[in-house]
Amino acid sequence: MQMHRCAAIAFASVTLAACSGVSLDALKPQPLTDTVRFESEPPGAEAKVSNGQTCTTPCSLALPASGSYSVAFSLNGYEPESDNIELVTEGNGTPNLRPNPVLVELTPAPPPPKKPPAKKPTRKKAVAKNKKKPVAAAKPVAQTAAPAPAAAPVAQSQAPAPSPWPATPPPQLQQH
Repeated sequence: MQMHRCAAIAFASVTLAACSGVSLDALKPQPLTDTVRFESEPPGAEAKVSNGQTCTTPCSLALPASGSYSVAFSLNGYEPESDNIELVTEGNGTPNLRPNPVLVELTPAPPPPKKPPAKKPTRKKAVAKNKKKPVAAAKPVAQTAAPAPAAAPVAQSQAPAPSPWPATPPPQLQQH
C-alpha cells in the first residue's frame, strides 16, 4: 500500500509540474463571437470585412461581437458594393451582429468607353510626288526580213493621181 501512495504522490507531482507551463489565459473569458454569413448574387465575390478577414461568397466568418463593421464586396466585371454590420444586443443581453446573413446583389459594370475612331490623316493632292511619268511609245523594231522586190519604175506622168472619193462598188447581179 505504501508503494501505491508513493506512486500517487509522484504522479501528482509530475501533473502539477506539467500544468505550471500552461498560462492562465485559457481561463480568461474570450470575447464573444458571432458567425456572420455573407452571400452575393452572383456568387464568387470577395467579401472583405473592415477587421481584415476575407472570404469568397457564399461563406461565413466568426467576428468578435464587440462593435460594428463594414464589409466590401468585389467581383471582376461588377461594380463594388458595401454594407454595414451593426452590433445589436438581444433582450436576453446576448450581443449579435446584424444583418445576418449579409446579402448583396452586384450590378454589372458598364462596358469600357469605346475609343473614338482614329482620325485618318488627310491626304493632300500630291502634284509632283505621285505623278507618274508617261511611258514613251515603243520604238518600232527594225524588220530583219528581206526587202520586197522593187517594182518596175513607173514614170510619174503615167501614174494616176489618187481619188478623194471611194471606188465605185461592183455591180450587183439580179436574180430572176
